[in-house]
Parts: sequence; structure tokens; C-alpha cells
Amino acid sequence: MIRSKLSLISSVVILGICMYLFFPFPNNVMLEARSIFMSFPIRNQDGFIPLGIIGSILFIIAIILLFIGMKKYRFRTIVIVVIVYAILPNILITMYQETLASGITAISYDGNGNCNFENVSEDLLNGECNFVLHNRSDKDVSFELELLDSHFMEDGVRMESLMNLAGPYNITIEANRKKSIHLKELLDLSGVPKHIDGGTSNGIHFKLIDGEKSRTL
Repeated sequence: MIRSKLSLISSVVILGICMYLFFPFPNNVMLEARSIFMSFPIRNQDGFIPLGIIGSILFIIAIILLFIGMKKYRFRTIVIVVIVYAILPNILITMYQETLASGITAISYDGNGNCNFENVSEDLLNGECNFVLHNRSDKDVSFELELLDSHFMEDGVRMESLMNLAGPYNITIEANRKKSIHLKELLDLSGVPKHIDGGTSNGIHFKLIDGEKSRTL
């Protein structure tokens, strides 16, 4: 079933390097990516990302070496490896958060948050955001939350970050608990030069701040 142990070992080593290059922890490495390949950000608002391109090339080389190293079940093995490669980081992160992590490093987010904005008048906007955070540690965690604008917005135009006008948001999540966060504010936009007049955004992102430590989710 194995044709070349050297090719297989080389493939595993290269896949390990690829995963290390853009491991999605403690921050979300895909936050500003506009084009991605597997777990590699290829392009963001500033252009192409050389390290992401290198990682993509290494990943393809690893798959080729895997193909060369196998005598049988090549395509089946490749499919299994790709699936494992895609889900393994999340499994490792969850294991770490539930055993060794503390503070904001133990907080996880499923990426399904949303915000809705409705125009009230020229300088007033109703803002409402909903998302769920999970404290996977065995201790309560407190932090300050700051919402971040999507990189898909035009340069300088504010949307999700408008909610910070009513902040800061100080949040505490009990040990081993999920918490539904609901933020609803009447926002005064006088003095804010570039902003949306209304709309909805999904998959919102934010920053967790605890003293000098911070995480972007």
C-alpha cells in the first residue's frame, strides 16, 4: 500500500509546516482575507499575501508527495487527509481551550453573529448586534469587547464599529458557559464623517481586550 516512506514522511512534515504558518489561534488569521485557499489567505485589501501563496504551494507539494508515496487508495487517502487538515485545527484549539487556556484565550466564537442598523434621522441610527460567545475554561472570564468593521466596506466607511460609540462593553462569561450577547443602542452619529445609513451585516468580527492582552475573533 505504501510506495515511498520518504515521500509520505515529507508530505506529513510539509503539512505540519503549512498548518503552523496560518494556525487560526489565538487570532482569526482569515479576518482580512478576500481570497483564500484551504487555510491560506491569498489576498487582502492591500493585495496578495506572499506567505499565503507560499503556504498554498507547499500544501499542493505535500499532496503530490502523498500521491507519490501511496501505492493504493491514493484518491481516498488524499480526500481523508484534506478533510482532517481542515478540521484538525478546530479540534486542537477546543482541546487547548478546555484544558490549559485561561482568560480571553479560552473564549470561542462560532462566527455567526450579526448586526442590524436602521436609520432614525440624519444623525441617529438604531444599532442592534447579536452573537454567542463560549467560555471553555473552568473560571469566569471578564473582558472589554470592541466591534470591528468588515474589510469589505469601502475605505473609511464605518458600520459595525459604530456600536463602539456607545461602548465600552464590559462582559463577563461564567465558567464553561455559552452566553448570548445582545447589544442594542441608539447611536448619535454627529461628528462621524463616514458611516452607513442602514443595513445588515453577518459574520461580524470583534476584539476582546483584557488589560494589555487582546484577541481578534
